[in-house]
Amino acid sequence: MDLNELESIITKIPDYPKPGILFYDISPVINNAEAFSFTINKIKEKIVSYKIDKIAAIDARGFIFGAAVAQKMNLGLTLIRKIGKLPGKVLKKKYDLEYGTNTLEANPLYLNGRVALIDDLLATGGTAKASIELIRESGAEVTCFCTFIELEFLSGKDNLDVPYESIIKY
Repeated sequence: MDLNELESIITKIPDYPKPGILFYDISPVINNAEAFSFTINKIKEKIVSYKIDKIAAIDARGFIFGAAVAQKMNLGLTLIRKIGKLPGKVLKKKYDLEYGTNTLEANPLYLNGRVALIDDLLATGGTAKASIELIRESGAEVTCFCTFIELEFLSGKDNLDVPYESIIKY
């Protein structure tokens, strides 16, 4: 497996979830043991030098990669969830989308130390930026952001103020 082969199995679905959007479906990657293992190893390689204590992953597809990387690195995993999905006292961060607003939540009890943030895709950077701010509000340090897919033409990395890494770029 190499990056070209990995990229070739990502399915691109036009006009989903709405007209004008090109959806990058990671299902073929996570359904292929070799491709998924290759991806997890690549993410680990990208973030290991940041000397992290914990992984945080963004709802929902970020959980797939975040959990596997956390297990591979023998680190804990904290979930950054959409509103209303976490019990107890949570920190909240509202952020803007192209088509409205959304809110993310995290339990501050589980956010501490040096955190690497992981997601499946970086587009405009709004969700990643809100997640970074949420982690910082808990008192933890965000050492880096790593995404499986980066849509470079949307310049999402320009909205981030932490080192970032990506595996596949479009």
